[in-house]
Amino acid sequence: MKMSPAARGRMRATEKAVYRYYNDMGKNNGNCTWGAGLLAHKGICTQEELARKVSATMVDLEFNRRVSEAERYVRLKIRVPVNQDQFDALVSLTYNAGIGRMEETYSYVNSNDFKGAANNISKMIRVQVAVKGRKKYVVAPGLIKRRKEESAPFRAEQLK
Repeated sequence: MKMSPAARGRMRATEKAVYRYYNDMGKNNGNCTWGAGLLAHKGICTQEELARKVSATMVDLEFNRRVSEAERYVRLKIRVPVNQDQFDALVSLTYNAGIGRMEETYSYVNSNDFKGAANNISKMIRVQVAVKGRKKYVVAPGLIKRRKEESAPFRAEQLK
């Protein structure tokens, strides 16, 4: 399976391109990110990184590479049949949350517990930030709508 062109297009629209490095939760907050929601590293960007520009070609190439990486990982980890919408949602989630945060969701899916998967996806709305030198988890408002969309295919399965 591959991510559908429609889902890839929606995800690319969600991950608007920023042609420089930036902190994903605002000034001096969140993680250093660039392009189309591409994590450079955990923690805020250095002044040097904030001054770094990137081209549209670089953003497109890296976005496509990371989507392909997320697709491969979902195919590797999911051992039960899923429909196209569920596959698309898992790829989007894996791309956005990162491979390291996916084991619990994959476990629910592999147990055919789609309700558990949907609920788990919906809870993945917090991000780690540093406040006065201490790590803290805060709700990222932009993730609420995204997680609702990503969990929807697993909730729809419960209605059948």
